Amino acid sequence: MRIIESTADLQELAQELSASPYVALDTEFMRDSTYWPKLCLIQISAPDVAAIIDPLADGIDLTPFFELIAKPEIIKVLHAGRQDIEIFWHKGRVIPDPLFDTQIVAMVCGFGEAASYETLARKLAHADVDKSARFTDWGRRPLTNRQLEYALADVTHLRIVYDKLSAELKRTGRESWVSEEIQALKNEELYALDPTQAWKRLKPRTANKRFLAALAAVAEWREHEAQTRDVPRNRVLKDEVLLELASNPPEDGEMLERIRSVPKGFAASKMGKSLLDAMAAAKDNPPPQVPDDMIRRHHREPSPAAVDLLKTLLRLRAEAARVAPRLIANAEDIERLAAGDDEGVAALTGWRRDVFGKDAIALRNGQLAIALENNEAVVVELED
Repeated sequence: MRIIESTADLQELAQELSASPYVALDTEFMRDSTYWPKLCLIQISAPDVAAIIDPLADGIDLTPFFELIAKPEIIKVLHAGRQDIEIFWHKGRVIPDPLFDTQIVAMVCGFGEAASYETLARKLAHADVDKSARFTDWGRRPLTNRQLEYALADVTHLRIVYDKLSAELKRTGRESWVSEEIQALKNEELYALDPTQAWKRLKPRTANKRFLAALAAVAEWREHEAQTRDVPRNRVLKDEVLLELASNPPEDGEMLERIRSVPKGFAASKMGKSLLDAMAAAKDNPPPQVPDDMIRRHHREPSPAAVDLLKTLLRLRAEAARVAPRLIANAEDIERLAAGDDEGVAALTGWRRDVFGKDAIALRNGQLAIALENNEAVVVELED
């Protein structure tokens, strides 16, 4: 087994891989007690090469690796790669491109809602993935050979999965479908973690300007604290506390101490005082710009019956196309369609419109119906 523990060895590996048509990638990281993911291993393979890079090795510089995955002539293969890409972005300011995500391709090619790596390895590579090391503390050293073999298997079987999925994707002619999903994964805003935008993660149920201004202030404060201290957000303050603070902004430490779920003694701590300072400084701040979809979310009341019918239509059309339903439309898309709120709904554009969107509009307009035929739901076109 090839373990890379020095910059010189990493440079040599990167040079070997620079002529490969693709590289399969995976990472092992820890994030239980930190804000930033702690990168513990990088697994990489190509048609004739497989290796594990140890980012925790003393003095190793990962620059050759980041330069390799930035090369436009090499396809980077990952499975459910969003978290891996987040690490690459924050550690090396690089997003792998071109990118092939086997989970996305599997959903397009009829392997279900969220085909796991184990499922694809079994079905396409005829390999059983050993799960015994799944809960390994990857930050500890030394790692056992069994743990390293488990990690490396994540990319050695991925080569076969990639070859077979790539061929199937070409056979279906659905490359453009995948391209839309991959483009979204390459959006740097997914990984930026801007503290001023942290309030959006809390998904407020009101568009009240005063509430949103306070929520933006406390969420930004928490994000700065979590990033600076490198601790999970909820280790600073839990989400429900932020929502309560925004609903009833405290004027002083005594009021802060009375808020339910605020830890005892927090108001008198350094963090408590800095929170009060941040809220006082932001008291006259304008509310954040509320996205249009959030404004619409608070005004629509879709009919439950319409939602159920559209979900049934989605399932039927997804089965017919052999595509995972959630790749076509998510729950919010369905609710918006049911409420007649079509603007910006992805299911009404591109290939999704052809597979489902146009029929969803027709169903809503009374031009299609869902009926039972031999105890099976079917779509029926209604005559004018």
